[in-house]
Amino acid sequence: MSGNDMSVDQILSQMQQLRSAATQRPAGIEQVNPAAQGVSEVERASFSDALTQAVGQVNELQQASGDLKNRLQAGDDQVTLTEVMLASQRSSVAFEATMQVRNRLVQAYEKVMNMPL
Repeated sequence: MSGNDMSVDQILSQMQQLRSAATQRPAGIEQVNPAAQGVSEVERASFSDALTQAVGQVNELQQASGDLKNRLQAGDDQVTLTEVMLASQRSSVAFEATMQVRNRLVQAYEKVMNMPL
């Protein structure tokens, strides 16, 4: 398995970080303006960047799982059935988690769109 594999705990941790970031109150003006503090540039992860990164990691897990399956079918002695099954389950759980996030986003969008003006 590659070093880029993402565990379920990491996915849940990222989801909790996104949730806490979304529920935090906006910072004061002093905290928002990095030039006032002498900081030239502030690195911030936007929600779209985090979502793009999560989808990319799910894609990598699925590709790694497919690669392991192909190698096992080709008779590679370096790959065990256990590794293939674990990779498959990791990619499946990561995909399901991503789908749940997508479904929640769609529900939230629909609620916002149905709000009366």
